[in-house]
Amino acid sequence: MYDRILVPTDGSDVAEAAVKQAVDLAEKYGAEIHALYVADTDAIAYGLGTEQVDRIRQGKFSEMTELREEAEAATGHVADLAAEHNIEVVEHHAGGRPHAMIADYAEDHGIDLIVMGSHGRAGVRRALLGSVTERTLRSTHTPVLVVDYQGTDE
Repeated sequence: MYDRILVPTDGSDVAEAAVKQAVDLAEKYGAEIHALYVADTDAIAYGLGTEQVDRIRQGKFSEMTELREEAEAATGHVADLAAEHNIEVVEHHAGGRPHAMIADYAEDHGIDLIVMGSHGRAGVRRALLGSVTERTLRSTHTPVLVVDYQGTDE
């Protein structure tokens, strides 16, 4: 049923809950996991120059030590957890609008399922803060499993 599962991650506890679900599903279905880290260029563009933002959009984090380390740690955690279960992982780092990058990656790589965490916010808090998960749901035709972080036992 699932051959390729995408788990977008920023290394947060919310993403961690989704990673665990993705690993469990990948193990059950013999699927590979794609770990995607997206640097949100809209959120960081104000403090950086145009050249740096362009590099981030191209996924060229090599000269940006802090960002590179954050991306490698986030996707590396997915790879480490998956390795414990003999699951193959593809790690990818990109920059752009997270929901659009997730939807594009899913389409470009034949992803069967996207597994994402959510804070479970509602009402005004969701409207003010926005939701990458909600925007992703509206941006892709790939099935999305939303893991409610508030509903986890951690």
